[in-house]
Amino acid sequence: MILRNVLFITFGFQIMIFATRPMMTLYAADMGAETFRIGILAATFAFFPLLFAIHAGKIADYFGDRMPLFLSNIGCAVGLTLPFLFPTLWSLFVSQAIVGVSHVFINVCMQNVLGKAATKENRDHYFSVFSTVVALASFIGPVLGGYLAEQVSYASVFMVSVAISVIPIGFSLLIPAMVGQKKEKATEDAGNSFTLLKIPLLRKALATSALVLYSRDIYVAYFPLYASHLGISDSSIGWIIAIQGLAMVPVRLFLAKLAEVAGRDRVLLFSILTAGISFLLIPFVSNVVLLLILSAIMGVGLGCGQPLSLTTTYNASPKTRTGEVLGLRLASNRLSQLIAPLFFGVIGSWGGLVAVFYISGAFLLGGAFLTKEKTLPAEEKGSIGN
Repeated sequence: MILRNVLFITFGFQIMIFATRPMMTLYAADMGAETFRIGILAATFAFFPLLFAIHAGKIADYFGDRMPLFLSNIGCAVGLTLPFLFPTLWSLFVSQAIVGVSHVFINVCMQNVLGKAATKENRDHYFSVFSTVVALASFIGPVLGGYLAEQVSYASVFMVSVAISVIPIGFSLLIPAMVGQKKEKATEDAGNSFTLLKIPLLRKALATSALVLYSRDIYVAYFPLYASHLGISDSSIGWIIAIQGLAMVPVRLFLAKLAEVAGRDRVLLFSILTAGISFLLIPFVSNVVLLLILSAIMGVGLGCGQPLSLTTTYNASPKTRTGEVLGLRLASNRLSQLIAPLFFGVIGSWGGLVAVFYISGAFLLGGAFLTKEKTLPAEEKGSIGN
């Protein structure tokens, strides 16, 4: 029952996010925003969440997950209403700030709910199903947003997303509070969240997650601009981005077996290298079919990173601070999502959009080796999730 409710919330919420975010940059460009300002817009999604991510985890641990989840889904709907009601560049900035904060609370709470509801034996299954639903939504969302933008308007993408928000808002009320710790226990375990980084396995999981997420964020933010300059339609852009999400589905379904057979480190290294090479090849391709193939290959690579880091993060967490650790994970993700768009906004303004893909691909290739470990504790080799 809990798994079903979380999956409904995840599906509705992620469709909203994936339908609007690729169109956000095109909407801003349509309003006259240049590459650097679009980079700031993409970074706005991460700035305030960076400040709130760890606190979101602590709130989930202390007060339970239901009410923060319910209020955050409402907040997300409010944030997505603004670009529809007020079609200005400033409304996009305010919208991304609100949606970004809501996104952090929703993700922390849902991952925390799943982690608590699952046993050690079936946690891999729970997180794998969760990540598969995210991948399906990341396929449907861009296609929906692309067709709406092309056939109706950019504003209509946000209107439809707000209508979809009824699903996650309603199902969030069915989530049990599941308080993780009492006040006395929280005080006993209290301390600087960053002391958790002393756990080596946790450091690696956070670094991998940040590397993969920033790469996908850069792709979603800047590929629509690059494709638009090539004369590719909004609906085709939506399909190209969507195929990346579809490619993640089979990867995540069979990732547990693959990691068991080939080894976690080898799978992770290969997947990030694959994504990095795909990034480097994008500027050499202008054909829609070839871009679809590259996007799918990139999806196979990026689809491994998040599942391989989430269960590792949860299992390495102190049991009374799981929400806090998940918040720390999101904080590291948002830090990369904050810095990267600003950096690549400058790169794009200076060297053109193709430079974004060259440098991002190089970062992925270098980061793949930096996050690689020579050895890994045996008990972690078979543990995966989203």
